[in-house]
Amino acid sequence: MTMLLAADNLHALNPVVSEALRELNASPLQDLAVLCEQAGARWIDLNPGFLSPRYEDRMTFMVEAVQEVTTMGIVLDSPHARILAKGLEVCSKQPILNGLTLERHRIQEILPLAVRYKTQLVVLLLDENSVSPTRMEEKIALALQLRGLALEAGMAPDDLIFDPLLPNLSWHEAYFQISETIKTVRMLAGGAVFNEPARTIVGLSNLRSGLRKYYSSHLEQVCLGLLGGAELQFILADALDEELIQTWRLINQMSQSQGN
Repeated sequence: MTMLLAADNLHALNPVVSEALRELNASPLQDLAVLCEQAGARWIDLNPGFLSPRYEDRMTFMVEAVQEVTTMGIVLDSPHARILAKGLEVCSKQPILNGLTLERHRIQEILPLAVRYKTQLVVLLLDENSVSPTRMEEKIALALQLRGLALEAGMAPDDLIFDPLLPNLSWHEAYFQISETIKTVRMLAGGAVFNEPARTIVGLSNLRSGLRKYYSSHLEQVCLGLLGGAELQFILADALDEELIQTWRLINQMSQSQGN
């Protein structure tokens, strides 16, 4: 299986992005998007960060800016349905919504939005308190619960993309949690959970977020290889990290060679 790259570079935590959103300057966003597509990204995650009602149009601005210069699929990333709706209104093709958790407001607001617009939906394995379970068994139980809610609401199974969530390396027992996430991906992708393969995505940048001074990028490359071996479908990552992208390409080349 080819592991698809979704770029996470258009995030409000990126100073270039935050300034562009503040000034409503499309050029820096477009420059980043073009570079991500040239690196091989098929999708791009648009995360405008926290937006007060006065600035909800920033999601609209991001979508329109990116669509002008690339053909990448768009992942609309926000915990708030009203902000996702702003992006949906101007998307030229069906995006992925990111995403659903067991939190009440996401079930009541984001899930119906995905059903109404017939979008794909990232299912983040977070409980009602937005906490990521530590162990694989707990993650699987949450996946079963969220899938049931999504199907009952009218989602198609193939439109659900499960994210077992990589921990930040500052978390307690982070390496153990990394192992449990990889095992969860393998179980989901291999069909052991739903009696059919499930689509999966993982945010690789979560590992070193806020900790890049202290941890080598080689950790991300190692995790990427392990996730590729677990049949991960989407990797959400920094598309402008040249060493990481080289590793991603090699993993896909080796995977395709094994399939021939």
